[in-house]
Amino acid sequence: MAEQMAKKLWGGRFEGGTDPLMWEFNQCLSYDKKLYAVDVDGSKAYALALSRTSPPILTAAELTSIRTGLDQVKSEWEDGSFIIKPDDEDIHTANERRLSEIIGNDIGGKLHTGRSRNDQVATDMRLWLIIEVGKDVEWLKSVIGILTVKAEEWIDHLAAGFTHLQRAQPIRFSHFLLAHAHSFAGDLDRLQNLIPRISTLPLGSGALAGNPFCVDRELLRTELGMHSVGGNSMQSVADRDFVAEYLFVCSLLMVHISRLAEDLIIYSTSEFGWVMCGDAYSTGSSIMPQKKNPDALELLRGKSGRTLGQLSGFLTTLKGLPATYNKDLQESQEPMFDAAETVGKSLRILTGVISTLKIFPEKMAKSLTPDMLATDLAEYLVRKGIPFRETHHISGSCIRLSEQSNVPLSELTLEQFQSVCPTFSEDVKDVFNFETSVERRDAAGGTSRRAVEVQIKELRAKLLKA
Repeated sequence: MAEQMAKKLWGGRFEGGTDPLMWEFNQCLSYDKKLYAVDVDGSKAYALALSRTSPPILTAAELTSIRTGLDQVKSEWEDGSFIIKPDDEDIHTANERRLSEIIGNDIGGKLHTGRSRNDQVATDMRLWLIIEVGKDVEWLKSVIGILTVKAEEWIDHLAAGFTHLQRAQPIRFSHFLLAHAHSFAGDLDRLQNLIPRISTLPLGSGALAGNPFCVDRELLRTELGMHSVGGNSMQSVADRDFVAEYLFVCSLLMVHISRLAEDLIIYSTSEFGWVMCGDAYSTGSSIMPQKKNPDALELLRGKSGRTLGQLSGFLTTLKGLPATYNKDLQESQEPMFDAAETVGKSLRILTGVISTLKIFPEKMAKSLTPDMLATDLAEYLVRKGIPFRETHHISGSCIRLSEQSNVPLSELTLEQFQSVCPTFSEDVKDVFNFETSVERRDAAGGTSRRAVEVQIKELRAKLLKA
């Protein structure tokens, strides 16, 4: 039993064996094997640093042997030939065990000199997440890009804009799409702003107190392509703020995805009939042959709850931890992995949904009713010199009159308008034109054609810089 325990990285001071259930409870290789490539990269960089200490921990020949062996370990993971052994507790022990099998323990056993799994796993997670954020950025740019393509394609089509889920004012349907695109543009900024804080090097911090062999941490930073070196070894090994930040950014991004999905789900109902999801992103009913369900959108809406839960759960784990490293921090990996997978798939699905979305402009046009121009009616009187706060009341009185007369607002006679306010004249009829209403909203960020075209141009310029 003692011999078996000695095989573990930490087994020297133990005589008794580990409860099999505890072993399963403790291990994380089943999920942290995702880190195999960055773990190898970190080990190769650390081996180089060990060869540069004074005196050198590794000879030039030993460095070559370790780096060559690590390349083989990585290759075995990539081609599926890596054999996981029962004592492989995590990706670090698995890779080091296999390295020693390839090059011998007399050389492989030197690699962990001065290094702890505490600074090793923190480094691996950061390296992995930098890559994932880069993928997220590209997938998010695709979502924003397809929204601008559809906004340009559908710029002629007008529809009702809503507040409180009630028809409010006419807009270009493109303006609606770009509203969501601007939310995603904020997510893009947040993802990119994460990189410098993720890209801080823990390696060389040891377990908590620092490295006793004075490895060159600036060399490690350069080799691993990171932005900065962690300034305090205790903080570096226990810091998972970068995970919390990533989970927050993912959660807010998924909230934005969910809100767009919700809008499109509503607009796809028979009560609206404005849009229809492509067959590739819809399913039917097992009992009702007529059904075409927007399942992709509903799943996108549902997945947001999953990511929000990961954030909430992780912050709850994090909040009560004493300094420095605690095993609780192992629970930072699965939320990070899950959020990355959820966001990645969601962004790609959303791109497909928008790419294949069909719209029905005639149904959108039917949502436009004269009462939606009540604000325009008030603005008409403003242009004739009456203060808006007064014209608001006048327009409201006209709405009440149309309801009492049981005729649309646009069909009130001039005499009826003048019975409310004598300032009305024949040109009041010009107010009741939806295209004119939309085109008047020409200030920056508005729904006029020119303003929408500017938004498209600015978003595309942002994507080129991102």
